[in-house]
Amino acid sequence: MKKMIAGLLCGCMIAASLTGCGKAPASDGGATEKAASEETEKAADKNEASSDSKVINVWSFTDEVPKMIEKYKELHPDFDYEIKTTIIATTDGAYQPALDQALAAGGSDAPDIYCAEAAFVLKYTQGDASRYAAPYEDLGIDADGKIKSSEIAQYAVDIGTNPDGKVVALGYQATGGAFIYRRSIAKDTWGTDDPKEIGAKLGAGTNDWTQFFNAAEELKGKGYGIVSGDGDIWHAVENSSDKGWIVDGKLNIDPKREAFLDLSKQLKDNGYHNDTQDWQDAWFADMKGEGAKPILGFFGPAWLINYTMAPNCGGTAVGEGTFGDWAVCDSPIGFFWGGTWVLANKDTKVKDAVADIIDWITLDDAEDSLQYMWANGTMNDAGTKDAVASGAVMSKSDGSVDFLGGQNMFDVFVPANKYANGTNLTQYDETINNYWRGQVREYTAGNKSREQALTDFKQQVADNLDIIVE
Repeated sequence: MKKMIAGLLCGCMIAASLTGCGKAPASDGGATEKAASEETEKAADKNEASSDSKVINVWSFTDEVPKMIEKYKELHPDFDYEIKTTIIATTDGAYQPALDQALAAGGSDAPDIYCAEAAFVLKYTQGDASRYAAPYEDLGIDADGKIKSSEIAQYAVDIGTNPDGKVVALGYQATGGAFIYRRSIAKDTWGTDDPKEIGAKLGAGTNDWTQFFNAAEELKGKGYGIVSGDGDIWHAVENSSDKGWIVDGKLNIDPKREAFLDLSKQLKDNGYHNDTQDWQDAWFADMKGEGAKPILGFFGPAWLINYTMAPNCGGTAVGEGTFGDWAVCDSPIGFFWGGTWVLANKDTKVKDAVADIIDWITLDDAEDSLQYMWANGTMNDAGTKDAVASGAVMSKSDGSVDFLGGQNMFDVFVPANKYANGTNLTQYDETINNYWRGQVREYTAGNKSREQALTDFKQQVADNLDIIVE
């Protein structure tokens, strides 16, 4: 997702308390008691002002949510709250420690609204920092009713539900995954670019990789790769597993995740990809069609199209680079990738205002809601359409985009959300995934045996995380 680095803005507030003891001696004319009384009144006035604060502190790792709140204020001129924004990029792991410190410190500078992305959201909804999050219902939001009426995908609800069964976070994007492919390569290989037919060719809905690899062999015969690198199937593997990395405090390697060792090696040994690493130059080159060999496609959600592929396709109109030569079909494996969840501090002094904003961002499906504008490209001048959390919004919106040759992407992404699994995440996923993928690449490169890669992975987890490794 977009990573915008901004300066760290944090402050600490030290509260002083006054205590009085005894009675002032007569010689000071009661001045001590008078002074103490005045200080007490000042403290009371300060506390009252704090409780009537018109300031909302917002913490995020990109400018997306802050810009949404600016839009909310624009649409609601009577909403006269000042918004103080702190944006700290997740680069080098800077965001979480700063957010944790601000939540723990409390006071007038504590976040009222804060954001967490998929890689670490469980820490704030179900893990170590979940104690700070306010249940939506405690804010006065009809979470259960609106989740149903707005048709919010279950995976997003599961992730945003705390250990007491209360919803404390929801998102605004839908990040259910599909397969995004080059129309020209599909036509040259199979004589069609129809999303239904290409989906069937790749094994759409089978929850199995057999047909996908059969298709890879057919593509190889035409001089094409099926994906850019093994990272392009990793998210489908990771988020379709039955269980996460940690079960009952112990490291757990789900069989579907362990199978990634074999899937990755199959891709490499057979020359089915360009052996790139996601988010690096060679990966972006394959989006332009300028890699070692042409690549059929990428697994991902709508945001991958809008914010990664489109800016890296080599053009901005049909006929430029690969712009317009793409389409979306159902994935063989149901999965989701990424997303941002919005939380409220249980100690916020501006509960009603916070509730209004969060409801508008995450649950409202009216035509002046954030999600409706986000889906229809009217949120800003860029005109970018995106899949959103509300299925009800997408069902009444137009997801047709030129990048996909005019295809309505919502036809694919709405059902994709229903197949995503939100019960296999842990609060340590970002770290463990890095260890895992590094060891898999060592194995597929021939630097380690399969057994050694597994052993070294377990050792990394044992050495760096407070997790039992057997």
